Amino acid sequence: MTAWLIIGISVLGIAIYLFIDHLPHVVAVLPYVAIIGMAAMHLFGHRHHTGAHDSNHRRHGGDSGTDTRESS
Repeated sequence: MTAWLIIGISVLGIAIYLFIDHLPHVVAVLPYVAIIGMAAMHLFGHRHHTGAHDSNHRRHGGDSGTDTRESS
């Protein structure tokens, strides 16, 4: 057996144990896990937003920088 297989079986066993014997506790914690997860995704998901947003936008096929408005 490889180490990853032993770790996987152990994690599966712990998950089954938690859901069988401690289901009310697990369900009670789920809203908090969701809130913390959303906050973490918001904080760590916006790391690419720096001061150079316009140059990133143009580089990825956004606005080419030309003015397409009709002049009067």
